[in-house]
Amino acid sequence: MDLGTMDAGRYFGAGVPVYRQRMTARRVFFASLVCGSILALVSALTYVFAADGLRAIEIAMITVFALNTPWMVIGFWNAVIGFSLLHFKRDWLQSVTGLAGLEDETSAIGSRTAIIMPVHNENPDLVVGNLKAVTDSLDATGLSDTFDVFLLSDTTDPDIVQREQALFEAWRDGNERPDRLHYRRRTDNSRQKVGNIEDFCTRWGDGFDFMIVLDADSVMSGPAILRLVRLMQHNPDLGILQTLVTGMPASSAFARMFQFGMRHGMRSYTTGSAWWQGPDGPYWGHNAILRLEAFRRNCALPDLPGSRPLGGEILSHDQVEAVFMRRGGYEVRVLPLEDGSYEENPTTLPDFLTRDLRWCQGNMQYLKLFRHPSLIRGVRPMGRLQLLLAIMMYTGAPLWYAFMMLGLVDLCLPAFSRGEAGAAVVAPGFGLALFAAVMGMTFAPKLFGILDIALRRSGRRSYGGGLRIAAGTVLEIVFSLLLSPIVALAQTVFVFGLFFGKRIRWDAQERDDRRVTLREALGGLWLQTVLGGAFLAVLAVVAPHILPWAAPVIAGLLLSVLFAVVTALPALGQFFRRLGLCAIPEENAVPEVLQGARGTLPRPEPVQPDIRVVPPVRPLADPERA
Repeated sequence: MDLGTMDAGRYFGAGVPVYRQRMTARRVFFASLVCGSILALVSALTYVFAADGLRAIEIAMITVFALNTPWMVIGFWNAVIGFSLLHFKRDWLQSVTGLAGLEDETSAIGSRTAIIMPVHNENPDLVVGNLKAVTDSLDATGLSDTFDVFLLSDTTDPDIVQREQALFEAWRDGNERPDRLHYRRRTDNSRQKVGNIEDFCTRWGDGFDFMIVLDADSVMSGPAILRLVRLMQHNPDLGILQTLVTGMPASSAFARMFQFGMRHGMRSYTTGSAWWQGPDGPYWGHNAILRLEAFRRNCALPDLPGSRPLGGEILSHDQVEAVFMRRGGYEVRVLPLEDGSYEENPTTLPDFLTRDLRWCQGNMQYLKLFRHPSLIRGVRPMGRLQLLLAIMMYTGAPLWYAFMMLGLVDLCLPAFSRGEAGAAVVAPGFGLALFAAVMGMTFAPKLFGILDIALRRSGRRSYGGGLRIAAGTVLEIVFSLLLSPIVALAQTVFVFGLFFGKRIRWDAQERDDRRVTLREALGGLWLQTVLGGAFLAVLAVVAPHILPWAAPVIAGLLLSVLFAVVTALPALGQFFRRLGLCAIPEENAVPEVLQGARGTLPRPEPVQPDIRVVPPVRPLADPERA
């Protein structure tokens, strides 16, 4: 079957538009693959357990396994479909996105666009350096006349305020067109990033057609920005167009291994998901372009009933804005190209966990949306599925640990345990095949990503050659095997804690390379260490034959403190960089826009802290509101 076209005419009436037929056929096809795979996996596990009769604890394990399987299966089929399209469909991008103007690189830019960067207590050198690099890259295209740049500060630290303002003023003073560079600082940080953007839309929204949102660590090239604007001009029904965001070159060993795996796995995965999600795609909150009037009209966010952490302001606002935009009749799409859109990744395990648990808290708030249907009245079924998928990102970890704990309890109860003479003897080959299938599906996005670059000469060259790709793959797989149980336990504890009032502060992220002390690592990962030791001790006594299968989990937990310390060592990062291990293409050939980020700013003279709200140089809408 041709995944690009999938003729649906024989399944649907002639009155249904062709595009709608195609999307419906794709979703039916994808749902069939997912449901069939889940049924096969659950049936296989049931067969293994039923070899000597099903017991209550085994039924519980099957139930937990069934609940946890959809996320893994969806990821697997996303990767398979995406890889197939990339390598067997000539016009794959047109087939996936359905956008007009994909080849347009010359049409006039007739729309006004605001490039905005909301920040809160971030490193001013990073913030202004990245924003300057974006602006310089846009200027280099010769088509920057219709763009204005806004640094929207919610900064509260007086020292950061002083540096932030001084750097921005120094940049503006040295710029040929200072009138298009605007700095605004709120003294009231209400509703955090959402409130910051709402304030921009109220003050200056009337002056622009589109809005490009950047995070503090975001960088986008001028050509990538022009591509987004042209696509919005060609597609008036497009409300949000999200780019594929790739990592910047990193010196930290932790960041290098993490983004190496994420990078090569992301292209196939995102292409596959965009193929069946179509106009109901995700929005990740940054490195995307939005139709401003449609955003203002459709994307106002309600407060959630109840108290924090699950009530109050919606923290993971992006996906809710996406489904509200779609509810308003506009499309939300992803452009699955590695094309001039970058971000930085956390450099240490503790910083990664902090960011991940922030997202966890925000995504789990979506449970309130389902509990109070009036808040999402009119949201399309695909929008509800997107919210459900965001929740499933963080329910998988508790379910995974529940499955392991139930299995451990089964082994520790001699009266109920089948021991070594149970299903493992009755169907050892079948059980091994099931284990291999689960592991293969889990790692499929990474494996298809590696295969994707290995089959392309340009891909192999961009990553430094086949030998470096192979070495990086081995390192990253070991890294992922050790990292997964550490992160999963942190997520499990945090998810349960949310229902008892536990929450995490949404402060500025730590983005610079740093060491992790033994004390810091032990303070944050003692539970992983204790649980890993307990798993090892119990299995060594009651089921030593299980130890080889449980080794990755036990090793990850038991070595978590050492893992955090070692992967943050500057010497290890320097060693990786010197040998080109886990390098991404932008390290081997640094794009011009990244060469301009960080460290290119003039150093201003010291100034006294100024906590006034600084108005823009040139008000764009109602001067009284500015």
